[in-house]
Amino acid sequence: MSQQPYGQPGYQQGPPPQQQPQGQPQQQYAPPPQQQQFQQNFLCVTTNDIPGYRIDTVYGEVFGLTVRSRNAFSQMGAGLKSMFGGELKGMTKALMDSRNDVMQRMIQEAINRGANAIVGMRFDTSEMGDVWTEICAYGTAVTISRQG
Repeated sequence: MSQQPYGQPGYQQGPPPQQQPQGQPQQQYAPPPQQQQFQQNFLCVTTNDIPGYRIDTVYGEVFGLTVRSRNAFSQMGAGLKSMFGGELKGMTKALMDSRNDVMQRMIQEAINRGANAIVGMRFDTSEMGDVWTEICAYGTAVTISRQG
């Protein structure tokens, strides 16, 4: 069966993920490649389609996850800063670092499955207790090619 664009007759889903040999520890995340590699060879979008491209293969959902604890001292400093107004630069940097980490993990998982793009990408955050924050990036790993 030939592969057709997603949602059209003859569409074929990608191969299932490879199984880890028994007796070897399963690695959750591979070390993330350099950010430059993502910009040149990988496309990650929040839309469900990409104008000018067709989706050839869908590999399924991929995600990157991190749980961060809050630093008590930075929390106190942020509390004081919030009373007087202004950007909480330490908190902003921590959030940016966390979002970049989960994006790299998600993209690495997609690359490991053979994808060259992610569509429908989203971020999700949640509080875990009073001191932990979970940040997740998720989307659908796909192989795309230029149309016509």
